Amino acid sequence: MRVVLSGATGFIGSAVLARLSTHAAPGNRERPSAAGELAVRALTRRHVALPAGVEQVHADLARPESLAGVCEGADVLVSAASHVGPDEQRCGLVNDVGTAALMEEARRAGVQRVLHLSTTAVYGRGPHRGANVTELEPAPGSAASRSRLAGETHALRQGALVLRAGLVTGEGDRWVVPALAELARRVPGLWLGGTGRLSLVAVEDLARLVTAAALRLPAAGGAVLHAVHPQPVRLRDLLRTLAGLGLLPPLSGELTWPECLSLMRANPGRIRERQLELLAQDHFYGGESLWDACRCDPGPGPLARLPGAAAWYRRQLGLS
Repeated sequence: MRVVLSGATGFIGSAVLARLSTHAAPGNRERPSAAGELAVRALTRRHVALPAGVEQVHADLARPESLAGVCEGADVLVSAASHVGPDEQRCGLVNDVGTAALMEEARRAGVQRVLHLSTTAVYGRGPHRGANVTELEPAPGSAASRSRLAGETHALRQGALVLRAGLVTGEGDRWVVPALAELARRVPGLWLGGTGRLSLVAVEDLARLVTAAALRLPAAGGAVLHAVHPQPVRLRDLLRTLAGLGLLPPLSGELTWPECLSLMRANPGRIRERQLELLAQDHFYGGESLWDACRCDPGPGPLARLPGAAAWYRRQLGLS
């Protein structure tokens, strides 16, 4: 079995690559029996060091012509490349046009199984409380989420299984914990009492789930599922865990929403009000079905995984 992985050097893609390369290692007893011998082809924009035995192919979704032939001989495509910055043109080029070109290459090569990684951000503003995919209508509110929803359309047309991941934490996270650290300085207190529940998933657990779905599940025929830990995390528990690791100051005192907005405006920064809303209010989703289908243990949860990433976060936040 040959697996092609796009976004192989990104936050999530690199974790998936590490997992795939472990499965491909000779003598690995964890290899799913359906996978047989496994070969991995990683698509990268530039030459980088990769795990032994991984085939490296230079390709860039922002240059669709560079994708020609990347899926030849492949049985599975894991599409994990995306652009999540504010540049609307770049988002459209990578997430929409580039994904369309990649899916066309998969079609030409006759790839039988396609898995495409997306985000619950396509639902836009909440609150969202435990809904499954069929109970929610996408309403993206940013260039990144709009273009990623467009990318889903191309993937579904190719019969992909689309996985909408929640907030992802762990080594490589440059959004969730850094955003919380900034907001802890600008809006010191428990936003809405810290009662908001969030769908988080540790990157290593998401990589396990993506790998299991890619290797174990049959061709989806165009389906969308949530890729989140089944148990949502309470915001106050997340903030206390991070404070206990020394990644942000302890927060106390309950703040109403008007008080939160007033403090944000008085203390300008990178994070916008809409992003505070995402973190402070309920945004959690039904997520058990995918773990069950993959026969995969969700693990202890993202809070239990955070200590393992604490040293990386300290460096990222300039605390060490």
